[in-house]
Amino acid sequence: MSDTDTARGVTGEDEVVDICRELIRFDTSNYGDHSGPGERKAAEYVAEQLAEVGLEPQIFESHPGRASTVARIEGTDPSRPALLIHGHLDVVPANAADWTHHPFSGEVADGCVWGRGAVDMKDMDAMTLAVVRDRLRSGRRPPRDIVVAFLADEEAGGTYGARHLVDNHPELFDGVTEGISEVGGFSFTVSEERRLYLIQTAEKGMHWLKLTVAGTAGHGSMIHRDNAITELSEAVARVGRHKFPVRVTKTTRAFLDELGDALGTPLDPEDMESTLKRLGGIAKLIGATLSNTANPTQLNAGYKVNVIPGEATANIDGRFLPGHEEEFLADLDRILGPKVKREDVHSDKALETSFDGALVEAMQSSLLAEDPTAKAVPYMLSGGTDAKSFDDLGIRGFGFAPLKLPPELDFAGMFHGVDERVPVEGLKFGVRVLDRFIDAS
Repeated sequence: MSDTDTARGVTGEDEVVDICRELIRFDTSNYGDHSGPGERKAAEYVAEQLAEVGLEPQIFESHPGRASTVARIEGTDPSRPALLIHGHLDVVPANAADWTHHPFSGEVADGCVWGRGAVDMKDMDAMTLAVVRDRLRSGRRPPRDIVVAFLADEEAGGTYGARHLVDNHPELFDGVTEGISEVGGFSFTVSEERRLYLIQTAEKGMHWLKLTVAGTAGHGSMIHRDNAITELSEAVARVGRHKFPVRVTKTTRAFLDELGDALGTPLDPEDMESTLKRLGGIAKLIGATLSNTANPTQLNAGYKVNVIPGEATANIDGRFLPGHEEEFLADLDRILGPKVKREDVHSDKALETSFDGALVEAMQSSLLAEDPTAKAVPYMLSGGTDAKSFDDLGIRGFGFAPLKLPPELDFAGMFHGVDERVPVEGLKFGVRVLDRFIDAS
């Protein structure tokens, strides 16, 4: 952004689409093993955008190429606690052959910005940058200090991003008591008179597990009763087919009550099939928050077709509800049986906070100012975010990346899906809401 652009009154709405496109063009695919390109170039771009409007961003590289950018904006009232706005720069991998538009092109088509990260979560990164740049260009300081953090490695658990900063540079977040980030603030259209905006106030915990079965190695032509692959396959199948019991947390109960009121009919979480039919495109997001889950994701065994291996392994993506970790692990051990050894590849806690306070009021008022049909409601995320790491510093986290979405858009399917895209008008709406939110918070 040049001085000429500033003089012409270029706003956050004007530049948010271009920023989002630029961020998408940085391939920051995270394979979980440092084999990807890393986030360094994207982090440098973010730092340049922040420095251009007078901030002094810092880049923290936790491993070669794995970088995060952090900056603090001074507020008008230094006595108030600070606010954290955080997003991640890494994305899950994408196979270009499967996409309508190349996943790292940042193409604009059909009213949307297309590409890997368009909703997870370079859209929020772009909105944050656009709002910060606009406010600083026009000399509008926030009411309180704001720390902005653009992080590495969220898609692999945050070890080289949020976790690294929390463990090694906690001073960056001095005075921060609340934070906002991804997978919240998006709209769900109930009718022409009512749009619910889902604010993430809870998220499931995780146990990414490696399962191992030891057997007796031997020749593939022999009768073999101690086959590690057979034993493991049967255990994995049991896990994959298991239906964990419904457990309704306070957050999910509150969401279903709000949705039931909006629909004019009570929703019964014990009747999952009927309930989910009423949820349309967000059924995937909500359905997974009604119980613990465990999904097989990888299998590995053997090295030759005529050799029975002595060991077989599998990976399981396990997610547990707040307050139900012990139940989840006990159920899993019962399902797996005594011959299967399980060990954590990565684990992290569940989170749940109440839906109240001045920050929640600021979310509601900022949404309502831009959409007269808006109502903010709490919900639980089935996955996890970097809020888990920041919780260790006492930072109360919410998902609030505001987007007004077309009712027909399969928003839940965009996450880690093919043809990920975000509406251009949704990005501009998000900039307006975030700008209002900062003033109100």
